[in-house]
Amino acid sequence: MTNIADGSKPTFSFEFFPPKDEEGESRLWSAIAGLESIAPDFISVTYGAGGSTRDRTIRITSEITARTKVPTVAHLTCVGSTRAELVEILAKYREAGIRSILALRGDPVGGPRAPWQSTAGGFDHADQLVALASEVGGFTIGVAAFPDGHPSSEGDFTKDIDVLIKKESLGATFATTQFFFKAEKWISLVDKLAARGSTMPIIPGILPVTNVKQFNRMAELSGTPIPAHIAESFAKVEGNPDDVHKLGVEIATDLAQKLLDAGAPGIHFYTMNSSTATREIFEQIKAAR
Repeated sequence: MTNIADGSKPTFSFEFFPPKDEEGESRLWSAIAGLESIAPDFISVTYGAGGSTRDRTIRITSEITARTKVPTVAHLTCVGSTRAELVEILAKYREAGIRSILALRGDPVGGPRAPWQSTAGGFDHADQLVALASEVGGFTIGVAAFPDGHPSSEGDFTKDIDVLIKKESLGATFATTQFFFKAEKWISLVDKLAARGSTMPIIPGILPVTNVKQFNRMAELSGTPIPAHIAESFAKVEGNPDDVHKLGVEIATDLAQKLLDAGAPGIHFYTMNSSTATREIFEQIKAAR
């Protein structure tokens, strides 16, 4: 895969996390099968906090590539790996036919809010991963972007722009964003990057909310602000799973349509390993365009 979000058409992509057991793996394959009718432009597979699922990520990503022929973007993080180990992981990805990676610092063992723990002989920042992947060669390199600001930037959005510009200069050619809820945040991020000469497509990430408790926990860990009206709307229906699902699809569909109308190069869905909501959103977007 050499071109991701190259502007020829909006891309639709989906992110999964490695299952913890055989039952979870069965659900994962069921979810992926449920998206076959969409013909995803790519699928990405995450690491767990602290690199806890690294080996499983490599295996699952390789199997997705082999089984589905859908282009796969494999996550690569700094957590718990030396430089030599990262080179080895890249070699394994290449052997499996994976040609795109998402270079991330990654979450430490205690999660996104835990103190960072360096690995001797390893890296501490995602830009170092970008440089390494560029040096190794043969990969399209993606990075993360944060419309609401990276938690460690403490409100200094200019710092976030500087980091993205540096990653682009080192070889990154696309970015996917953390989930967010206001289209204008993505527009502001893209405008600020363009003003600095960036041409890197920024694919907005959307989380279809189907579980309020899980959603609140994810937002808390990632530092993603939840607009008051959205929090209030979910609080009113929290006790009814069907109503939560319906509201989650409605909010995500509205945001996706606003972003595409604003020129977004595609939509990246955080599926939580379930395809039902994302498929409904995709079908509504398709019907409206």
